[in-house]
Amino acid sequence: MTGVERVVVGYSGGEEPNPTYQCIKDATECFLVEFDPSIITFAGILDEWSAEHYPYYPQKAQYRSAIFYNSEEQRAVAVAKLDEMRSKTEKEIYVDVEPVSAFYRAEEYHQDFLNKQRAASRGGMMF
Repeated sequence: MTGVERVVVGYSGGEEPNPTYQCIKDATECFLVEFDPSIITFAGILDEWSAEHYPYYPQKAQYRSAIFYNSEEQRAVAVAKLDEMRSKTEKEIYVDVEPVSAFYRAEEYHQDFLNKQRAASRGGMMF
C-alpha cells in the first residue's frame, strides 16, 4: 500500500507483559502499521482494513478485532469508520477501539507470513 512504510506482526492490548504465540496471556494478535501521513491517512488505512476485514463474530482476546489509536483524532476516525460500517449492515460489528498500549513483536515466523507461505508452496513444486 503506497505510504505504508513498515508492518510488524505482534501482540498488544493486554495487561500482562511479554506475550508469545505459545503464551498469549491476555493480549491480542495484531499488527503495527508505520505510515507516512503525507501520503496516506489513518482513514485511508482504515478504508483498506474495512474492505478486507470481516468483524461480524465475537472472538476471544487472542483473535478479537481491535483498532488501536495514538490520538483523539485517530480515535474519532476509527469510531466514524465503524459507524459507517454499521450503516451498511444489520450485522453486529465486534471491534474494540482502544488507545495504543505496549506492543510486543511476534516471533519471526509470523512476520510476512503470507509471502512465506506462498514461497514455501512454490518451493515444493517441480517444473
